[in-house]
Amino acid sequence: MTTEIKRVFSFYFFLKKKSSRTKIFFLLSSAAILLALVIRAYRLAGHWAENSQIIFQNILMVFFLQFLIIILALFYGTSIVPEEMEGKTWPYLSSRPVSKAAIIIGKYLSSLAVTSIMLVSSLLLSYFILNLDRDFQLKDIWTVVSYSLVLLLGLAAYLSFFTFLSTWLAKPILLGLAFGFGWENVIQYFPGTTQKLSIVHYLKSLLPQYASASGRLSFLFIRLEPTRDWLAVLILLLITVVFLGLAALLFSYKEYLIQD
Repeated sequence: MTTEIKRVFSFYFFLKKKSSRTKIFFLLSSAAILLALVIRAYRLAGHWAENSQIIFQNILMVFFLQFLIIILALFYGTSIVPEEMEGKTWPYLSSRPVSKAAIIIGKYLSSLAVTSIMLVSSLLLSYFILNLDRDFQLKDIWTVVSYSLVLLLGLAAYLSFFTFLSTWLAKPILLGLAFGFGWENVIQYFPGTTQKLSIVHYLKSLLPQYASASGRLSFLFIRLEPTRDWLAVLILLLITVVFLGLAALLFSYKEYLIQD
């Protein structure tokens, strides 16, 4: 099955890399780089005195954590099955000597690879544009690496959940939007254990403590009762594996009909 997954991954990674959707989302992810360049220009001109680390934390919270990883996972995850139905390519795909589980896992991994490249490249470039100056230290590299790892965990978990929705529902995008930009944005501010029913809670729990205690957007952490680091990582990995497994299982046994 590993060989089958590799074949599916290679094929769809090449397709996704060349697709118009990827070009659009690459431009969208580059918005953080453009914003960082504008802020850097203002700082050099002496019009912006706020600490660059705090500025980046604000960009991280609003753009990367609250928007980009969700939108990338949503549109790539919920399209994994529907794109085969809408493009009428399902009969050709299902006739190949490849298991259905391998198809789902391979497509998931190809989507994760493409979106990870967009996410990490945008994160790294925007961080270094803002912070690469005389005060930059080697320890700051670990800061951006830690941010990247947290966001990649979130991307994998969201993508797994949205992939499951794509195998379950004919039109998964609506429920995906409600979950990603409704539930995830509201439930995180509930007190107590209720907030732990969101993916974003575990991502916030993994962010460096100074990121949650400073900046104009510190109110985003006002209700946060963080989960321990090791447990947050374990839960995010569990979410990823469980929903991807459910997606592969459902896709293996469900009958899909192409609608005219």
